[in-house]
Amino acid sequence: MPWRIIVGLKDGVRDARGERVRREISRHLQIELESVRTIDVYTVDAQLSDAEVEAAARGPFCDPVIQEVAVNRPLAHDFDMLIEVGFRPGVTDNVGRTAREAIQYLTGRKFAEGEGVYTSVQYLLKGSIDKVAAERIAHDFLGNALIQRWTILSRDEFDPRRGVPVTVPKVVSTAHPEVREIDLNVSDEELLRISKDGMLALNLEEMKAIQAYVADPEVRARRAQVGLGDKLTDAELEALAQTWSEHCKHKIFAARIEYEDGEGGRETIDSLFRNFIAETTREVRENLGDQDFCLSVFKDNAGVIRFNDDWSIAFKVETHNSPSALDPYGGALTGIVGVNRDAFGTGMGARLLFNTDVFCFASPFYDQPLPPRLLHPRRIFEGVVEGVEHGGNKSGIPTVNGSIVFDERFAGKPLVYCGTGSIMPATLHGKPCHEKKALVGDRIVMVGGRIGKDGIHGATFSSEELHEGSPATAVQIGDPITQRRMFDFLLVARDRGLYNSITDNGAGGLSSSVGEMSEDTGGFELHLDRAPLKYAGLQPWEILISEAQERMTLAVPPDKIQAFLQLAAEMDVEASDLGQFTSSGYFHCLYQGRTVTYLDMNFVHKGVPQLVLPARWQAPQARGLKEPVLAEPRDLGATLKSLLQRLNICSKESVVRRYDHEVQAGTVVKPLTGVVDDGPSDAAVVRPLSESFEGIVVSHGICPRYSDIDTYHMMACAIDEALRNYVAVGGDIAHVAGLDNFCWCDPVESEKTPDGAYKAAQLVRANKALRDYCVAFGVPLISGKDSMKNDYMIGDRKISIPPTVLFSVMGRMDDVRRAVTMDVKRPGDLVYLLGITRDELGASEYYALRGAIGCNVPRVDAPYALKLFQVVNRAQKQGVLASCHDLSDGGLGVALAETAFAGGLGLKVDLRQVKSEGALRADQLLFSETPSRFVVTVPAQHQAQFEEIFADVHVSALGRVCSEPELRITGMQGEVLMRCNIDELKAAWQAPLKEM
Repeated sequence: MPWRIIVGLKDGVRDARGERVRREISRHLQIELESVRTIDVYTVDAQLSDAEVEAAARGPFCDPVIQEVAVNRPLAHDFDMLIEVGFRPGVTDNVGRTAREAIQYLTGRKFAEGEGVYTSVQYLLKGSIDKVAAERIAHDFLGNALIQRWTILSRDEFDPRRGVPVTVPKVVSTAHPEVREIDLNVSDEELLRISKDGMLALNLEEMKAIQAYVADPEVRARRAQVGLGDKLTDAELEALAQTWSEHCKHKIFAARIEYEDGEGGRETIDSLFRNFIAETTREVRENLGDQDFCLSVFKDNAGVIRFNDDWSIAFKVETHNSPSALDPYGGALTGIVGVNRDAFGTGMGARLLFNTDVFCFASPFYDQPLPPRLLHPRRIFEGVVEGVEHGGNKSGIPTVNGSIVFDERFAGKPLVYCGTGSIMPATLHGKPCHEKKALVGDRIVMVGGRIGKDGIHGATFSSEELHEGSPATAVQIGDPITQRRMFDFLLVARDRGLYNSITDNGAGGLSSSVGEMSEDTGGFELHLDRAPLKYAGLQPWEILISEAQERMTLAVPPDKIQAFLQLAAEMDVEASDLGQFTSSGYFHCLYQGRTVTYLDMNFVHKGVPQLVLPARWQAPQARGLKEPVLAEPRDLGATLKSLLQRLNICSKESVVRRYDHEVQAGTVVKPLTGVVDDGPSDAAVVRPLSESFEGIVVSHGICPRYSDIDTYHMMACAIDEALRNYVAVGGDIAHVAGLDNFCWCDPVESEKTPDGAYKAAQLVRANKALRDYCVAFGVPLISGKDSMKNDYMIGDRKISIPPTVLFSVMGRMDDVRRAVTMDVKRPGDLVYLLGITRDELGASEYYALRGAIGCNVPRVDAPYALKLFQVVNRAQKQGVLASCHDLSDGGLGVALAETAFAGGLGLKVDLRQVKSEGALRADQLLFSETPSRFVVTVPAQHQAQFEEIFADVHVSALGRVCSEPELRITGMQGEVLMRCNIDELKAAWQAPLKEM
């Protein structure tokens, strides 16, 4: 009989967790309760003595000062309804794993196979509540039915002697491993059914290519030699589906696109990636010549650039949208720990330096009916934020930069971008550290976590829209503590030269990691039955493609395998020798000595048919867009306050404070800055080496609302925003690399996507801008990712995200002591606007506030912007800028307000001094979102030097910093247009998300 260790707060001790739950139930569900108290439950299913369990209960499981503990007896009392929530069988339980380890340390012996500790939480609800309301609370707030189970007991049903009935949520499987054969000599309709029922996400042309492959007499003859018949095995079909998935193969970016520009022009584009991304980087690197700082681009888990002569830095940004839609916490946590593995497993391995994250949600205050299968945006918001918080904080990696973007269309699928930067020695054991290669004969070794059902079909699931059949098994829950221990071990193994190559077990699990590494050698032999499992009963194909977390695959030389395994054992990291890399030319997997896959490597990696997509552009005017006729508001001060309260502009401090940006003690410019550290920083500055003042600068740009007018200019503005944020703090514009992360609605024209050709044309235009502006700015692309099926579809209801690109940049600055922040510093400093202002309010926050879109989308003049960025860099190096803040959402008005209240000082500004293109009204000058602009403040003693540096660019002398706490703006006729207390502006800016 399992033990139940019950841990609760003593009577009279405040239950902050319970109070938060009560508030959230009221806010989410409008159910009012008198109180909520919480109790932690540990179900221990192991051969232990009473004394050992009692020692664990009163030792590591309980804080005797504030908590009481009981074994096999309940603590619950004084409630009207009890809800106990725990994980379903097989779902990763991080707290349970930690509890198991605590008992093992205490007893000095390992748990046996099948033993474990399983956690749950009891919520004691007091108030007027019935079973129906309790079930709603459990289903809609406390639990996620995909991964959690719950028990509900009323006060009358609860037995005060026995408590809640004991259940052990471990996987009990009676299934015997078997290899199914699948007959593909069937009709086209049957091929599509096989793909759909198997969650393979393969289209008819792809299924027919596989059908033709297995029908080839030569292929059949070779298969017969290893004991396989003329039907593919389930493992072979699953491996092909994973490798050929949109998520892994990027088929849309590799497609042949027939593009029509809407004006009679036609163009055939053979691969967006090749023509607009790879070619862009080639051209930029060629232009850089001897100053080329790129080391590894588009061929590893992350892009690598030179930091200095001794060190290289890597950066990768990933998305985890689909899993986060189903389980926000687990999906987002897996996103951050997964991209950690990418940045770590680049080259021969790299030490992790920083995390970044960008989220796109519908409003957390969304009050419309939600279609089936969708979680409320607030629940997604809170789950994603908590997941990334736990993944980053528990890994000991600072979160230094991020954003949150809101649009109601993200109700269909949230976007969760997670990025990680890392650093590696320039050379290691006499070779460049960014290079690696598996060799024939190297052992295939998996290290880290064990394999379970979690993450099965993750790659294929992410390659289609969210629908009623989206599988629960696609959801994973990461374990950052196990992963951190694995990283510590691998850095030691790297420095001892114990392996030749390393990669992440990401999408597709072993199928992906071993399959990709074996391209170095031309084949492999993998024994699936040697892989460690979380529980018995997995089929061979599940072992092959499971994306269960915290795992890396390595190529270990045979003469170093014993040293590698011994080090792993010493550092308490599980490592398993699963086979070897060969030159056979085959994707060869075995289970208990029997071949279960034998696929030609060339077919696996190059056999997928190329998509052919139509793309037809419609200009904004052809879609009926035009500039709105809007009267100028009478009270521009009230308008500014309203803008500061918009979700895309307001403070995100409540989220930022949850992330640790100080760990590792290298963050110089933090996410929040100013006199009381609550102003919005433009970018982050990290000092990675204690012996040097050289710094890494990281920033990003994202503006999906501009896609409603033209994705070409959306992309251009995202690039410009990333670079001006980067430059604002002191990043060197001559040493910066970019990462493009596309998240798109389905651009494949079909019955369910009749506007696919227009969406494909939007994609083409975004790629054209990517090439044009990265070449013009001299920014090489070193990595990226695309997520192309960000739609929700059940029945005839479809919700598509706005086309969105996150453009991230990373580069260096020579001396972090020269870093500039966005807040004003002292009264008497001069205020300047850098750049020219145009009538560019299309898709702006100001127009959105007034219910309009418009068509004058902001446009980037790259040569002008580059010259301005270079001049700003020169001014920073000469130390003449006291502050620098980029203009983006809300334009000049918002930037002035943020600059003032972040520094706790006022500003006196004259709009008549603003240099503009044409005559503009005051509201246009204040709220236009023209790119490539900054507000800077300059000490009076540096005025002459400043104006000399900026003599050849547009500079508007707006006014001065003042000690009076107000933003005072003079209008076009010399009138006082606005006189706002900065504390009131700040309060408006902080209010919307303050309680999130």
